[in-house]
Amino acid sequence: QPQLVESGGGLVQPGGSLRLSCAASGLTLSEWAIAWFRQAPGKELEGVSCISSGGGNKHYEDSMKGRFTISRDNAKDTVDLQMSALKPEDTAIYYCAADYVCGPGWRRHEEYNYWGQGTQVTVSS
Repeated sequence: QPQLVESGGGLVQPGGSLRLSCAASGLTLSEWAIAWFRQAPGKELEGVSCISSGGGNKHYEDSMKGRFTISRDNAKDTVDLQMSALKPEDTAIYYCAADYVCGPGWRRHEEYNYWGQGTQVTVSS
């Protein structure tokens, strides 16, 4: 059974940076569009960003544009999310998920085929 695994979460102060990474077993990430979602306590799952299999197409949630950058490391077969200028409201569990495309409907989480278990990001002083 294919499985995604997130890493890189932790505690960071406001204004700080973190780099999350999504790896996989049982599938090749470079063949899939990959998205990052997050869920804060008491809130719904929210799309963060996605990247197409080739890496040429990317989408970001508006509140994260300019602060977050999604990228692929094909040598490692990972998808990374570089987060900077973090705010307390970025505190959430961050998940990566795999789908066939990264298109206009990328926020529809129910359409993703595979999910990771999540990694906790806490932004607090």
